[in-house]
Amino acid sequence: MAILPLPQFEADLAAQQEADRKAYEALQAPKTIVVRFGYLKLIGEYPYNGDAKPGCGSKIVIRTHRGTEIGEMLTSTCPNSGCSKSVSRKDMLSYIENSGGKDYPFFAEGKALRVATVDDLNRQARLEQEKNEIRLTARRFASELRVPAKIVEVEPLLGGERITVYFQQSEERPDLREFIARMGKEYLCRIETHMVQARDEARIVADYERCGQYCCCKNFLKVLKPVSMKSAKVQKATLDPLKISGRCGRLMCCLRYEDQTYDELSKRLPRKNTRVGTPEGDGTVIDGQILTQLVLVRLDVPKPDGAYNDVAVPVENLTPATSPKPQPPTQSPNQSRQDGPGAPPRGGPGGGGGGGPRPQRPEGDRGTRPDRPRDDRPRDDRGPRSGPRDGGPPGQRPPRPPQP
Repeated sequence: MAILPLPQFEADLAAQQEADRKAYEALQAPKTIVVRFGYLKLIGEYPYNGDAKPGCGSKIVIRTHRGTEIGEMLTSTCPNSGCSKSVSRKDMLSYIENSGGKDYPFFAEGKALRVATVDDLNRQARLEQEKNEIRLTARRFASELRVPAKIVEVEPLLGGERITVYFQQSEERPDLREFIARMGKEYLCRIETHMVQARDEARIVADYERCGQYCCCKNFLKVLKPVSMKSAKVQKATLDPLKISGRCGRLMCCLRYEDQTYDELSKRLPRKNTRVGTPEGDGTVIDGQILTQLVLVRLDVPKPDGAYNDVAVPVENLTPATSPKPQPPTQSPNQSRQDGPGAPPRGGPGGGGGGGPRPQRPEGDRGTRPDRPRDDRPRDDRGPRSGPRDGGPPGQRPPRPPQP
């Protein structure tokens, strides 16, 4: 039977709407607001003096250290707001300290002006459309000036005070003074350039990852710490770059999240070649799975056909081994040689193994080399050696050329 939503009539909802209206009237406007702004997802805490009661996700017009722009409200830090999602300032500062400390992009110099109106949102939408033209103009100027850096994105502000141009970081910092002068003359505002690395570039232009969620660096991750190859080796069965690299081309940031969990689980698994006991008998560990906590054990007793007997055992079912490791059978030197299918039998003609004693050669067949007469003269009195190597007949040596 299909479950269908019951129809709700205005008369039935009147009581609930009245209760919600009274609860909203009881809320007080927050005095401080925590907002997220900019392409790099900066965080700021600013005072708010308005009468409206914004909630989480509301668009707020703020004045920051960069200028007037639109941000998104995350929460409030005042205890009298009545919002169930508000946090204390102490908890927020503790979170910032644990998430990067001084490297965390947190700002407090500014003010929350108002809740964004329809005109503010329409103006921001027009800026997003004009951004494409600004980007093309910036790339044209960079090409004409031969700037050795790639333009990633441009960010105009709502108030029109500033345009930020993001460049891809290169080995040598390029000279951008002429570029800034031409851009400032074109748009009559302050031009700011910012060099970004590969991870920050992904934070600006990337969208979704293979997990189906927004990239961590774009969604919530503020301090991009390096990821070691050790984490990838522990968590991934293969080091395929397509599986361990993110949109930035570096190791995925999410490898750090479960590094501690993998480390704790891997310590529970026995090492390879360790003797363990299983419900089916003793054996030797040959492999293990960290997440499933399964151990592949090769039993001492093989299968009836002589093949290896490998079983997967949960780590909690392992016990200490009760029997020593069986020794491999030893072979004598005569048995270590294996005969091929076409080899002659041992002991026969052509066989290498003893087919009786070898007949001895008669003494008369062995020729004796005559003794060479010994020259007892001193070495200096001996004549020069001669032979075919010298180019003459044996016993003669070519005459030595006269000395000057």
